[in-house]
Amino acid sequence: MAKESKRSAAALSAREVALRRLERIEEEGAFVGLVASEDTDAREQRQAREYVAGVTRWQRWLDFLLAHFYRGDFSSMEPRLRHILRLGLYDLLFLDTPPHAALNESVEMAKRHVRRGAGGLVNGLLRSLLRQKDDLPQPDTGDAARDLAIRQSHPTWLVRRWLERFGTEETEALLRWNNARPLYGLRRNPLRLSSEALHRLLEENEVAWEASPYLDDFVRVPRLQQVVRAGWLREGAVAVQDESAGLVVRLLDARPGETVLDACAAPGGKALYAAEIMKNEGDLLACDIHAGRLRLLDRAAEAHGLAIVRTEAADLRTLAERPGAPQADRVLLDAPCSGLGVLAKRADLRWNRTPEELEELATLQAELLEAAARLVRPGGLLVYATCSIAPEENEERIAAFLKTHPDFSLESARGFVPEEMVTPEGYFATLPHRHHVDGAFGAR
Repeated sequence: MAKESKRSAAALSAREVALRRLERIEEEGAFVGLVASEDTDAREQRQAREYVAGVTRWQRWLDFLLAHFYRGDFSSMEPRLRHILRLGLYDLLFLDTPPHAALNESVEMAKRHVRRGAGGLVNGLLRSLLRQKDDLPQPDTGDAARDLAIRQSHPTWLVRRWLERFGTEETEALLRWNNARPLYGLRRNPLRLSSEALHRLLEENEVAWEASPYLDDFVRVPRLQQVVRAGWLREGAVAVQDESAGLVVRLLDARPGETVLDACAAPGGKALYAAEIMKNEGDLLACDIHAGRLRLLDRAAEAHGLAIVRTEAADLRTLAERPGAPQADRVLLDAPCSGLGVLAKRADLRWNRTPEELEELATLQAELLEAAARLVRPGGLLVYATCSIAPEENEERIAAFLKTHPDFSLESARGFVPEEMVTPEGYFATLPHRHHVDGAFGAR
């Protein structure tokens, strides 16, 4: 009995931490993965992260169910009460929490953080849902795209465009991927560890892992907490990076002794990997508009033992117009984008993107491509990349660029990345539901 009481107290604390974080995400636009740590232990932090990511991911489906059983306008309910109901329903539908515990904690939270009478509403609403847990109502709006978007908790405009592009079966697979708990890529630093040494460390510390099918210096792990606690990231022995991002660096194919420019570098994972591939020989200039994020890159480069990495805070468009602007053998433009390829890891992005924003980003990407092209030495290489799967940010950007830049020509990605990731046009492209990595695009 004492053991169950201790578990409930920890879970309650985790819910309260999650409630504060969910409010920050909604009110301030905070990023799910960057909410501040609270004064709780590691287990509670892990539970809080699960709640925040899960509720954010499944928000539309949770709200549909809650609105169905609520006698009133659910959208006009107090925001904090909505969050508490979402947390409770997520507990009941997706976690192994005993129903009586999930109900009790939700009721008590409503009493403490909203008002005493709110506990009765939460109790009644969640109990009604629990009674129909095995036969939940389904959306039936008469619009197949909208119904699928509600059931799989995505914006309708995204689902509609994917249905048109991929068809029903592939769209459903993509939605399921975005809603699953993600795996994380872990890249070893060859200056610090051999593959055998990394595998031994993982085994000795009982970290679950599997080898990457695409890159021999990457592994996949289901959680990062043990890696963080072990200090391997801080020491520069490994870095967290998705394989799709690693493959963009392979597409760049930087060589020892060359001059390389990473034009929009922060947070710096690709710059670090490129410097490692260059065997720490040559010159790698990492530019970004965010000086604070570049300071983090400086510290990471030092931890990784990479002396060739130097940073400069600058807008790429301004840098390209500067007298004596740097010229590089290889320029990587990992452009700001919608992030539609990383929705499994960034659940909040699906609710923050709009079709209009894609148009705005395309304009920015075109301007940055124009600037990056001016920094490539004659005979050099420009790699354009995004973590998006939207054609207007990818293929359409390159087609427009090549029309106005006859001095550049497209080189095939074949030979640099796995064959199944090379499109008929020669681009590098990954789709999460097909390749089981983040969605990404790259053009040489």
